[in-house]
Amino acid sequence: MNGAARAKAILVDPATAWGGIEKDIGDPAFLLSRYVAVLALIPALSSFIGTTLIGAIAPSGAVVRADLIDGLFGAIFNYAASCVIVLLLGLIINLLAPLFGGRRDFEDAFKLAVYSFTPLWLAGICLLLPGLRFLLLIGAYGIYLLWLGVPRLTKVPERQAGNLTAVIVICTCGLLYAAALTQRILFGL
Repeated sequence: MNGAARAKAILVDPATAWGGIEKDIGDPAFLLSRYVAVLALIPALSSFIGTTLIGAIAPSGAVVRADLIDGLFGAIFNYAASCVIVLLLGLIINLLAPLFGGRRDFEDAFKLAVYSFTPLWLAGICLLLPGLRFLLLIGAYGIYLLWLGVPRLTKVPERQAGNLTAVIVICTCGLLYAAALTQRILFGL
């Protein structure tokens, strides 16, 4: 299945989509290069355009724009961080699944991480206009996707799926916060 169809399927009918994802052969390199690499561009490019070309209105009323070089390196960092976060999340899921009664399978753990991130990457389009950044909360739909996918891909019992999902969400928030903090320190964005 192509990336656009898979993204639509996971957003529109996640229960059925997880069934198809579960049966797919999950080559992480293929998934990283064909799905993650494309979708991770959305927030990176949107953020670059929003911070350097469009800008934000400061309390004084002036339009504030990021330096072009800082914006470019910030976008590159954002893109690389998205790819790394999904890889790390796949490793974390792979390590945590047995603790909750599931099985260890990196391919399925990586698929779970990747497809659960789909709403957040697509919501990245909201970074074009700084006043719309709050709409990134739409990406929280990924928590629901994760919760649906945990029992299918990690084989965690249903009664433990919520617990594993909560731990994964906490780890994800920590990784996203660390990446955002690092980007702010390095590039001021």
